Amino acid sequence: ESRQGLWSEGLKLVRDIFLIIVVFILFGVFFVQPVVVEGTSMLPQLHDGERLLVNKLVYYKFQSISWGHIERGDIVVFWYPNDPDKSYVKRVIGLPGETVEIRNGRVFVDDKELNEDYLDKEYNQSLPSAPRKKVEEHHYFVMGDNRDNCSDSRYWGLVTEKYIYGKAFFREWKPSQTGFP
Repeated sequence: ESRQGLWSEGLKLVRDIFLIIVVFILFGVFFVQPVVVEGTSMLPQLHDGERLLVNKLVYYKFQSISWGHIERGDIVVFWYPNDPDKSYVKRVIGLPGETVEIRNGRVFVDDKELNEDYLDKEYNQSLPSAPRKKVEEHHYFVMGDNRDNCSDSRYWGLVTEKYIYGKAFFREWKPSQTGFP
């Protein structure tokens, strides 16, 4: 009788472990995904090798139901438009319908200078200019915070809304910098 009880408890344990693994897999596929930052385009906010948790549900749309909106300043993760096998992490600068222009390193949205207090002068010394760009519907203009060393919408164009799959919401590594970006 005790062997029967042990066998039964063992099967319950295996079942519970299986269910926990399934829940974690589903959670990762549909809700939260870890992403590793590669490169220095988001310095000083995000560093090469840092791990982020990306909220994949925040921008989810189903028919006419939307859970959230992409806003200026959001740090988003998206499929690179020129090679959708790669994902990039950048900051949203221009929203659909707006006009973005860069004059001597300063960003103007609809002819008003954008206050970018998240930038560090150390990483933004070249002060480039870029012509006016109208952001099309369902597209976004994104830039890195390290403008001196960054590939972004200035060079390869707008990001289609459907390519944006999440918002960085938690920095899980390096231990000294754990927290919200």
